[in-house]
Amino acid sequence: MDVPERADETGAELKRGAFLNTIGMVTANFRSVFIILIGRLLGPVSLGIFSVAWATTELFSKIGIVGLDDASTTLIARANAVGDLVRARTLFRVAVILGVAQSAVVAALSIFVIRRFGNDLGLKPEMVSALAVILWALPAIALYRISTAVSRGMKVMQHDIYSRSLGDSTVTTLAFLIAYAISVGELAPEYAAIFGMTAAGFIGFAFASKLFQNLPKERRPGSHRAEAGRLLAYALPIGADQFLNVFIWRVDVILLGWLVGRAPGVTLTTLGIYSAVVGIAYGLRRVSQAFIPIFAPVVAGMTATGEHKRAIDTYARLARWMLWILLPFAAVLIFSGDIILLVFGPAFQQGSAWLAIVAIAWAANSFINLGETVIMVQRPGLNLLNSLITCAIGGSATFCLILRFGNLGAAFGILTTCLVQGLIRNVILRFVFRWHSPLSNLAPPVLAALIALVPALACRVLLNGIVGQMTASAAFLIIFAIGWRYHRLRSKVE
Repeated sequence: MDVPERADETGAELKRGAFLNTIGMVTANFRSVFIILIGRLLGPVSLGIFSVAWATTELFSKIGIVGLDDASTTLIARANAVGDLVRARTLFRVAVILGVAQSAVVAALSIFVIRRFGNDLGLKPEMVSALAVILWALPAIALYRISTAVSRGMKVMQHDIYSRSLGDSTVTTLAFLIAYAISVGELAPEYAAIFGMTAAGFIGFAFASKLFQNLPKERRPGSHRAEAGRLLAYALPIGADQFLNVFIWRVDVILLGWLVGRAPGVTLTTLGIYSAVVGIAYGLRRVSQAFIPIFAPVVAGMTATGEHKRAIDTYARLARWMLWILLPFAAVLIFSGDIILLVFGPAFQQGSAWLAIVAIAWAANSFINLGETVIMVQRPGLNLLNSLITCAIGGSATFCLILRFGNLGAAFGILTTCLVQGLIRNVILRFVFRWHSPLSNLAPPVLAALIALVPALACRVLLNGIVGQMTASAAFLIIFAIGWRYHRLRSKVE
């Protein structure tokens, strides 16, 4: 009898968490000011070098963290669900110590290898210098991600607003402006990124620590060593999957950086333009970050207490919500790419076609990320298998397409990669877990988008230039909003 009431409670909890995560996602876009400043003040070459260096740093960070962030979210959520806060605190301490120590070792070894063998690997001297600086951010990245994961495991979403969205964005931008003013040179973005992540790490750690400050100083015999073993055992497949996923997400930028001057039309300048395209389209992936941080602990708690039917219903509800958000954002990027890229400067407008393709790719990736969370909290090894297959197929396809078509090939490569990953993930959910969203659940936003697409395409074909782009985007948004409103009213009547 209490199923509808509990479903409403879950929906309210998800909405509260999603609201806070949305605030974090919006404020996190303040970091876009930093990216725009790089393009405006230093030009596309510096932006391209920084983007490749940061993508590589994100990839290497997964080696140091080795899945301890997502593993902490799941295990702390389970401990919190049964009221064992002492164990949750122990997991927090163990994860931070392991993650920061391992990341420091990875940073030192990576910098040594890059300085010693970077030229032999075909990297440009500018790229070697940038990587040798920015990799020192790895320990700070580990501290931030693990601390934030712990807060999310305790279902506290607002901490990320203060650490990453405000702390990192503000400190990074100010540090860059100061470094630029004192003539640090081309490495100003890399130094700024280190300062920003350090601020985010300490802020996130301070807030996560407050969640356990009123607990008794109880320590179970051998608890830290035992929890470290269990935590690492659970985290290893997640960490391997994360490493492959970051490579999948950044394979286009990383391969373009490596193939500068060796693929048609791929130069440091076009690399910078493509990096701006990816930076804009990557915002679509952040849409999933409004839901996944609260969805992960909720679904972990449900599966821990055997409420699988309730978890499936929650998954279906979130899948529909995400489509209502993703489709209009993707349409604006597709129809108004020239106008959006003009923010970086006129030279960046040649990337509008790339932006349309990459926007579709990241919208698809954001949508299927819910499925990754479902698999992670139950059988994370299947996510690893998915990533291995996707990495092999997507990486090979992207490499071949770049060699043939240059930057356009990179855009189609990342689209192919995201579609392959989504297809495999859907197969796992349907045939292994028996989880699926009925087509009727996803039909309303898809149907509204198809109807809105007709007048938008007509405006784009019949009208030229900025007027055509703005009119097409406006037509899509108005018709889609009418469809959303109609669905809302119909749902209340039913």
